[in-house]
Amino acid sequence: MRPATLLAALCLGLCALTASAQTPAPLSTVASVDVPRYMGTWYEIAKYPNWFQKKCASSTSAHYSLQADGQVQVLNRCKTASGEWSEALGQARQIGRANSPRLQVRFAPAWLSFIPLVWGNYWIIDLDPQYQWVVVSEPSREYLWILSRTPELPAATYQNLLDKLAANGFDLQRIQVSAP
Repeated sequence: MRPATLLAALCLGLCALTASAQTPAPLSTVASVDVPRYMGTWYEIAKYPNWFQKKCASSTSAHYSLQADGQVQVLNRCKTASGEWSEALGQARQIGRANSPRLQVRFAPAWLSFIPLVWGNYWIIDLDPQYQWVVVSEPSREYLWILSRTPELPAATYQNLLDKLAANGFDLQRIQVSAP
């Protein structure tokens, strides 16, 4: 084999190896979620920064409540830099079976709910067996939240979650710790 051909083959092989190393495996979820048990208040511990939470400075939480019709109401709250509360009321729905860890949420008005683009993926990718903490993302890994039933997580638990996220292709440099 000529040196130029060998060099080209090595470069192509290296590029293919680099590309496959940078592309994480498809995002997996937990096996199942007991939706009634998931209801209640969750405090934001950390997240990937996003455009719809830019005004949130501290005390970010989400409260989930099961409605009589089986739908899930979502109330997201946070304090702004001026100390005022900001709230967003939305709806969540499960995709698939009754214990599916794949949900979708919308904060657009109900009359727009027929439009697929108003629904965002909300996949539960890690969940404490006692429902004390949860990690939520979506297939492209563009969004990420670490939530807890309490405003703080033990340092060892948080580090364990970070280790799992890194192993699953999440960029830990993007994670922003939330202010209590």
